[in-house]
Amino acid sequence: MAKLDLDFVRAQFPAFEVPSLQGQAFFENAGGSYTCRQVIDRLHRFYTERKVQPYAPYEASTLGGAEMDEARARLSAILGVEGDELSFGPSTTQNTYVLAQAFAQWMQPGDAIIVTNQDHEANSGPWRRLADRGFEVREWKINPETGHLAPADLANLLDDKVRLVAFPHCSNVVGEINDVAAICAQVHQAGAVACVDGVSYAPHGLPDVGKLGADIYLFSAYKTYGPHQGIMVIRRDLGMQLPNQGHHFNGDSLFKRFTPAGPDHAQVAASAGMADYIDALYDHHIGGDAAPAAKGAAVHDLMQAHERELLQPLLDYASAKNSVRLIGPDKAASRAPTVALALQANAEEAAAQLAPHGIMAGGGDFYAGRALEAMGVDMDRGVLRLSFVHYTSRAEVDRLIDALDHVL
Repeated sequence: MAKLDLDFVRAQFPAFEVPSLQGQAFFENAGGSYTCRQVIDRLHRFYTERKVQPYAPYEASTLGGAEMDEARARLSAILGVEGDELSFGPSTTQNTYVLAQAFAQWMQPGDAIIVTNQDHEANSGPWRRLADRGFEVREWKINPETGHLAPADLANLLDDKVRLVAFPHCSNVVGEINDVAAICAQVHQAGAVACVDGVSYAPHGLPDVGKLGADIYLFSAYKTYGPHQGIMVIRRDLGMQLPNQGHHFNGDSLFKRFTPAGPDHAQVAASAGMADYIDALYDHHIGGDAAPAAKGAAVHDLMQAHERELLQPLLDYASAKNSVRLIGPDKAASRAPTVALALQANAEEAAAQLAPHGIMAGGGDFYAGRALEAMGVDMDRGVLRLSFVHYTSRAEVDRLIDALDHVL
């Protein structure tokens, strides 16, 4: 496998060039990544040259609509799904909320759904609220020591009443990468729908959703180097069964059925820059002709190889500290580089103490209070979360570890 050319990568992100961020190491990527140049350029072009109602028969409008269509077509191809199976919304939280309303109309009295306590609240809360509509909500619980979701525990919850299982590709605090393909197969065998929250996974390489077998896959563009949009894949057979949540006259259009509020045209168009960036990484490191999903898979592996090389020293450091509890696995191969640490001190205060060392990080519960409480974390202290992606350097991780030594 080619080794990631970090100089090339960082040249694609204007944030590394601005004076105000010089000497600052960004370790809060799980809350939102830097935006790549390709997205910024497209966004600027749309707002300056295409900011008209799209799809009308004059040039600025036609070009604007074509750029929106390009984003959907190219991203869906990378994700291994059909073009109309991908839709944009204001956020993943909003997309999940709309889906929950559709399922509430579609399900029958006595039906059940399964959620986990490993999730960020965005993929759990909207489904849990369906208990108020008379549906049974069952919880797939994590191991309180490790944070792991055991498939055997899911098997004990599945029966012919279950219509949907919502679970994360990986948690935004536990970090362990769940075996989505195996879980989806388990869910389908029970006759239920698999809804996967990919928000904390997708920044580390866009997955081939077609191969994973997820019926629904959600993630956030602003955490995958793009604009502030929620991206949702919903497979056609399911999407056309669920009640339309959009305007009645859009009921025949799959990518409009679950977006009752039209997304920002410019941000949709700019999302094609995410595909531009993946192509740029592929061309620079690998080259040659390949299908979009194959390019996406190659870039996915390139990103993760670099991240894991940097992650293991941080995990080793945290594991060796008696004053620190590492949340989730201690092996880089089984997790994302989203590292939550339970400290003896208040985590927000620790994050503030890291700032003078040039470390940008955060403390709190990160909307994953259910997982942290289940693992016995003192919620008054929260956790210090240190999250990075493929544009992070070894020198930045070394600086982080040095800073932690001073602060802890």
